[in-house]
Amino acid sequence: MPLLHLSLPPHRLLVGRRRLFAPPTPPPSRISIRAAAEDGCDLPFLPERAPHHRELAAAAASVERACRLCVDVKRSLLSGGRKILEKNDQSPVTIADFGVQALISFELQQLFPSIPLVAEEDSAFLKSSNPDDNSGNLLIESISSAVADKVKNRGSTLTHDDVLRAIDRGGKDAVSFDSNPATYWVLDPIDGTKGFLKGDDALYVVGLALVVNGKVAVGVMGCPNWTNDTTENKKEENLDACPGNGILMVSHVGCGTWSRHLSPEIGQFTTAQDVWKRCFVDACSVVHMARFCIPDSQTWNMIPLSLLFDSTTDESDTRDGNKILLRYACCGSLCKYIMVASGRASVFFSRARVNTQIKAWDHAVGMICVQEAGGQISDWSGEPLDLAADLTGRRILYPSGGVLVTNGALHDKLVELISANYK
Repeated sequence: MPLLHLSLPPHRLLVGRRRLFAPPTPPPSRISIRAAAEDGCDLPFLPERAPHHRELAAAAASVERACRLCVDVKRSLLSGGRKILEKNDQSPVTIADFGVQALISFELQQLFPSIPLVAEEDSAFLKSSNPDDNSGNLLIESISSAVADKVKNRGSTLTHDDVLRAIDRGGKDAVSFDSNPATYWVLDPIDGTKGFLKGDDALYVVGLALVVNGKVAVGVMGCPNWTNDTTENKKEENLDACPGNGILMVSHVGCGTWSRHLSPEIGQFTTAQDVWKRCFVDACSVVHMARFCIPDSQTWNMIPLSLLFDSTTDESDTRDGNKILLRYACCGSLCKYIMVASGRASVFFSRARVNTQIKAWDHAVGMICVQEAGGQISDWSGEPLDLAADLTGRRILYPSGGVLVTNGALHDKLVELISANYK
């Protein structure tokens, strides 16, 4: 692994049994920053304000290309070929999951080779898929084709081995950390894969974060189906891949959270700074007037507040001190983070379930987007989420009770109510 570090503080990690120390290097030049912006994502704040400006620009450009990959794959999902699989945990996975991970992993490695990647997929499952009928090779070929069409700055032909190595760079056996602070990327290639497979307007998110010394410093979320009325409690028409739809949300510590529409086509990026909109959480400070979200896999009666409040999904219902509003359900926890960060919802609850691990990639990027928009995230006891609790893998979170995402104004009151009603 080349020991090149472009703009981040020193970090320490274990690869196999070797301990690597990445020395600090000078900040990137204005030329490299400009090149990253011209590659697709000018940012709404100046590099002088953002020490990880180059990383964020590169991450945003890669996530936007990954969203286009998802749209293209989804468009052809039902047109033939074996493009849907079942992982060992029975969750659906498509060539888009692997393609997004390969694409983003490959591009980040070219720019920041010393920064490791923690991500959801690895190629072991892909290689073992139905070996008798050669379907594994066909899937790898499909993934390679999807990635090669989107990857930037590739000087030679992208081989199947290149794609598999890029996927495995984020796999569970790719890197082991020690107890020291570390710098690394966290990627959820598609959060809400079940929604992606529905073939309708269900929401899914490509989420990428940069963790520096235990804190999320940079975050990018891309949601191709997001619209201005996404959170209405009604079924929308199919808006997939329509120009002007979709959202790209970016966040940098100390610089706020911002969003803009996804570009209609790859290569047609809009770089004018006035297309970015600053995101803020809502100002609701009364619990029963807040708008709540919970994961699609959970129900209101699993939340401690259900002992105090009934729920409704109808905004026209009269709400008093005994009823709260649940917003339009969308697949994937990262969608809920977008809703809170953009002020569309006030609170997101997720209960930690027995025998179910809470993965870092389901929350890391959402954490910084909500925090920089003015919100607050903790476990149900009010303690911050510890990204380093999984000392060697940095893949699992251990929140007490579950995850609580709020607009900040409601946070302390909700922790108090949870503590009084959760055992």
